Amino acid sequence: MNFTEKANIRIAVLDLYEGFPNQGMRCIQEIVEQWAEKNQFSFTYHVYNVRQDLVVPDETYDVYISSGGPGSPLESEGQHWDNKYMEWLRAMETWNNDIANSIKKHVFFICHSFQLACRYYGIAEVCKRKSTSFGVFPIHRLQDGENEPVFNGMLDPFYAVDSRDYQVISPDHSKISKMGAQILAIEKHRPHVPYERAIMSIRFNDYFIGTQFHPEADAVGMSMYLQREDKKINVIENHGEAKWKSMLEQLQDPEKIMWTYKNILPNFLSLAVGELVED
Repeated sequence: MNFTEKANIRIAVLDLYEGFPNQGMRCIQEIVEQWAEKNQFSFTYHVYNVRQDLVVPDETYDVYISSGGPGSPLESEGQHWDNKYMEWLRAMETWNNDIANSIKKHVFFICHSFQLACRYYGIAEVCKRKSTSFGVFPIHRLQDGENEPVFNGMLDPFYAVDSRDYQVISPDHSKISKMGAQILAIEKHRPHVPYERAIMSIRFNDYFIGTQFHPEADAVGMSMYLQREDKKINVIENHGEAKWKSMLEQLQDPEKIMWTYKNILPNFLSLAVGELVED
């Protein structure tokens, strides 16, 4: 998308990491900076530490990105921060549903946030996995995913970082259809295990979209993460040394997670700000 009229873009990031060390927040900021520089935008960037500071952004931002995070997306229901988060989500919906607001609020939900959004809408089962999913895995697009502009330029399958103890499965297709949502992608096919394939991406409506994988993950951060002694030991103990080495090797493939890093969130940002400028 080529923008001829430039604007200052206000971006809010909801940090759900609760102070836990992570690469996600760095990666999100770097993607925003690279996208803004490429498109010659100025931008305001503000992070809200939802779980520790009990704060959420107001309606004055143009674009919202809600991060991954640790813990259960089920057990937090009713907690103060979770209530604040759901109030914010409803406020975004209310804004977008008001015909007086011609400029809508676009939101991207990542991993933990995606699971919270699925719980909020009640369109699928959110539950604990039998074992942790951690690594670089293929993601398969469904028919609606083929037509999703946020997935423009993506291969099928494409590869992404998956890091989660919970999952979204068993979609309620009737409810999904009624609200106009679309399932965009599902996890890798595993014919050797008798488990249902998890939903990996949903467009909830014209303005809300999310992924259960981490589109912001980059090769540098993931490599550093995997080579931390505690993570290396954990992966080797649970999956074997060959799996650990394979994960490091996959990070060097430019058509895997770096392709995802360079396309999905930048596509979302371009789509989101399209209403703010003339192309």
